[in-house]
Amino acid sequence: MTTRRHFLTGLSSAALGLWTQKLPALPAKTDVIIGQGKHKYRVQKEWVPKGQGRNHPILNCHEMVQVRDGRLFMIGDHSHNQMLVFRNDGTILESWGTVWPGGHGLTRVDENGEEFLFVTDSGLWKSGTGAYRQTGRVTKIDLSGREIFSISHPMSVGAYEAQMPFNPTEVAIGPNGDIYIADGYGSNFVLRYDRNGKFVSRFGGKEGVPASERLNSPHGIALDTRSGMEKATLLVTSRGDNCFHRFTLEGGYLGTIATPGAYVCRPVVWGEEVYAGSCWSRDAAGKFLPMSAGFVVVIGSKDEVIAAPGALAPEYDAGKLKPLLRSEDVFEHAHDVCVLENGDLIVCQWNAFQTYPIKLERLTS
Repeated sequence: MTTRRHFLTGLSSAALGLWTQKLPALPAKTDVIIGQGKHKYRVQKEWVPKGQGRNHPILNCHEMVQVRDGRLFMIGDHSHNQMLVFRNDGTILESWGTVWPGGHGLTRVDENGEEFLFVTDSGLWKSGTGAYRQTGRVTKIDLSGREIFSISHPMSVGAYEAQMPFNPTEVAIGPNGDIYIADGYGSNFVLRYDRNGKFVSRFGGKEGVPASERLNSPHGIALDTRSGMEKATLLVTSRGDNCFHRFTLEGGYLGTIATPGAYVCRPVVWGEEVYAGSCWSRDAAGKFLPMSAGFVVVIGSKDEVIAAPGALAPEYDAGKLKPLLRSEDVFEHAHDVCVLENGDLIVCQWNAFQTYPIKLERLTS
């Protein structure tokens, strides 16, 4: 395992400014309805009861999954509370974790009836007004937080050169237990390991591949097993290019789902649909919105965008999706979507004034 050293990141001053800037929060709106068609939601910004922050402070809310008993686990990057555990009503049951300062990705897996979590520490983190970078890692834990094993810098298995950064953002688990790591803030590859953490292969990258299938910030990855598919495939975010790419489990490129105007994070497969938060967006005039932006994207069974809660209705022209444009001041930076059993959504936000996730209550009529 490589030594993890803290040092100032090489991010540009502009990027650092976006990461650390704090603006006054907008006044909360009441009874706001967003979305289109069968995907309309009532916004509940106060899903988490007031007063919870006294014992469970947060910095950024990155990703959330639900386990079989109904509890919701959320990974963040607060120095003393990197894992928060919620009930469906927003009550925080417990918080713990100090070993993932860049806590970013969270994936649930079921192994012979027992549940485990894969925590992805991106290696990017904040302290006060400073932004830092270190080598990231992926850790498998049980639901109590006990570590099973970790995967660190790929140079240790010959998959990377020592100078190549490793700042992973997400993990997906294949049907046979293989572990697919998206190096979204590092070297833009997907790294494949077997269920025990032995390196198998890598694919993707930003350089030396056709522009139409490159991975430009592979921020998220998910196993797609929706009906109608002959075999399970991988959906990989290419956030810088506003799209998802589809690959075989061996890394062969299959196609692209374009989400123009949406800087999508990880794909979340639920039923026959795929959900994703868009961390940034553009306004109706097409202007990029670096702060107080974002919305949610819903992709249907035919890989078409069927709704965009928080944005104008998706519109296609001759089979091509027009750029998605934010329409509501609901989200700061919509980073992840957790879909509950009844179709409600819990949206985790990055750089959102240290606020808890927002609930979107799905309307049935």
